[in-house]
Amino acid sequence: MTPSASTLAFVESPVQLLNVLEWAHAEAASAPGRGPLLDGVPAQPSRAGARGPAEAGEDAAAPVHAPVRSAGAGSWLRIVVLPPTDPMSRGQLRRMAGLARDEGYEVAWQEARGGRLAPVKALAALAKDVRAARRVVVGDPFSRYVQLLLTLVRAEELVVVDDGTATMEFVAQTARGERLVRWHRVGGGGLPGRVRELAYAPVSATARRRFTPAAGAGRRVEVFSSMPVTVHGGMTLRVNEFAWTRSRFGPPRLTKGTDLVGTSLVETGVVDPARYLDAVRALTLEHGATRYFAHRRESAEKLRTLSEATGLEIVRPDLPLELIARRGPVGRTIVSFPSTVVHTLPYALTGTGVTVAVCDVEAAWLTGSASPRARSFLAGVTETARDVHRLPAQTASAAG
Repeated sequence: MTPSASTLAFVESPVQLLNVLEWAHAEAASAPGRGPLLDGVPAQPSRAGARGPAEAGEDAAAPVHAPVRSAGAGSWLRIVVLPPTDPMSRGQLRRMAGLARDEGYEVAWQEARGGRLAPVKALAALAKDVRAARRVVVGDPFSRYVQLLLTLVRAEELVVVDDGTATMEFVAQTARGERLVRWHRVGGGGLPGRVRELAYAPVSATARRRFTPAAGAGRRVEVFSSMPVTVHGGMTLRVNEFAWTRSRFGPPRLTKGTDLVGTSLVETGVVDPARYLDAVRALTLEHGATRYFAHRRESAEKLRTLSEATGLEIVRPDLPLELIARRGPVGRTIVSFPSTVVHTLPYALTGTGVTVAVCDVEAAWLTGSASPRARSFLAGVTETARDVHRLPAQTASAAG
């Protein structure tokens, strides 16, 4: 880490890197006098009275505004990318890293996966910088590798940026003093799994303590989020309104059709593949959808099946959807299942005239192996979404 880089950020996905850029933009905008930190997410600004965007054909290309380097951005922040192994995520991360460098930030690419010794080597390479950082920003508090890094952190200030809807579960679990477990994770692995959990328990406990503010111990925790969370204890909340995205891209040109947003609920074992296909087919017929923006974790086989069954054009975004939608062209209506985008897109697309709609997930769609928390968590994602149009699950069923 360069001597002047007082803040060290760790990201493992494209959206985490986007949210670090949003946090850095907000941090720079608030200096030297930082705006007030909140204990809840306020209502999002209304789109009423916004100037209507220009019409565009289905294949119109929206201009991409070249990124402009933020005033004062650069040496105070170093971003360390800990990439996953799947090609789609790595490709998006490399493009996001390019945008971060365009903003003047230092970006380091550190392989921490792909072999038994990779995590150990990465930890050794990062240890000195982690100990020296005065502030640490993380994008996935559930990541075991991030939790391992936290055992080395001496910084008094820790910032947690959104890693999708997982932020909601993170805040809720820390409020209850529970072990950090992803909402869709189901226990298993038999005796070897239990042995691994016991061996990892001290690391997990240290991470929970580090995520708990303590004035006497000099620990401060800030949550930077677009999710409907209410922080607890001494945590502070800063709302991510996607100001950096709105300042750098768009407004988008709108098409006349409807776009569907894909989800990884099948890949995580939550939703049955056949039920998901039926729902996508029904939504396509009901709303006249023409494009399907694939989640980076969706398999090629699944997407091929969806395309053949629905006639949808499958789009593999090369950046997080918030940037793709803001850049355009994008449909006048965007339909999604319960996911991060039903909370983030209304911010990113404020004033554009785009309607975001969310389709409920029926209990019958869930697999037998889905986590007991799955149904209530997904319902909570839908019910707490602001400035979106809710579509009942039976709409999809009926349309089929």
